[in-house]
Amino acid sequence: MERKLIIANWKSNPATEKDALRIFRGIVAGVRKAKAEVVVCPPFVLLSALSHVAGRMSRVSLGAQDVFWEHGGAHTGAVSPEMLANLGVKWVIIGHSERRRLGETDLDICRKVRAAIAGGLKVILCVGEPLSVRKKGISVAEQFVRKQLAQALACIPRRYPFPSERLVIAYEPVWAISTNRKAKPDTPENAALMIAYIKKVLRSRFYILPTVLYGGSVNTRDAKGFLAHPGIDGALVGGASLKPKDFTAIVRAVGSR
Repeated sequence: MERKLIIANWKSNPATEKDALRIFRGIVAGVRKAKAEVVVCPPFVLLSALSHVAGRMSRVSLGAQDVFWEHGGAHTGAVSPEMLANLGVKWVIIGHSERRRLGETDLDICRKVRAAIAGGLKVILCVGEPLSVRKKGISVAEQFVRKQLAQALACIPRRYPFPSERLVIAYEPVWAISTNRKAKPDTPENAALMIAYIKKVLRSRFYILPTVLYGGSVNTRDAKGFLAHPGIDGALVGGASLKPKDFTAIVRAVGSR
């Protein structure tokens, strides 16, 4: 892709619409001259409020943190792709490690990916190995991630005619995420090796070269190293994205020397 892609994943934060608007406006103001494409993914209940602000801006797009695979009907608590699209949402995160930990299955993820793409959304598909797998070596980790990709995309026929920008991969090594008490920071060089492998796998399946982000607890200290690497197409940012100064510093790291 021409520009790096930076995704802000707010997770279950903040608690109020007032705080969400404050954070969002701070981000919008901070990335005015950014050299990256920026997406903010707040909780479902805050999307409507932020959509009124985002609708007047071209610099920041809205994303959701999840989606259901049906397009409507008797599915209590579910949010469909059409509902998101009608709010001006362009992106959706699917298969995040925290959702998988809550019991989301590969079949769930597969259905969600298919529904989201069919509904016109751009998918941010998360994959990544846990520490128990990584300890067995890089080849075992690669096969683990390859299986995740295959199962997540099994619902989509080979050579499915969608442009590569409709599918973005976020590589999030679970062992490097700060919410994991055993977390050990990854390096840009190691992350780039796995990202290159992911691109190779998807190139052989869909004949596209997808955008692949890094998502292992990116912060203001390490962002420049990851974003400066030519093989890493951007970042999925968690906790730091709730602090406008920190997040905009990460975004501004794109293209800096």
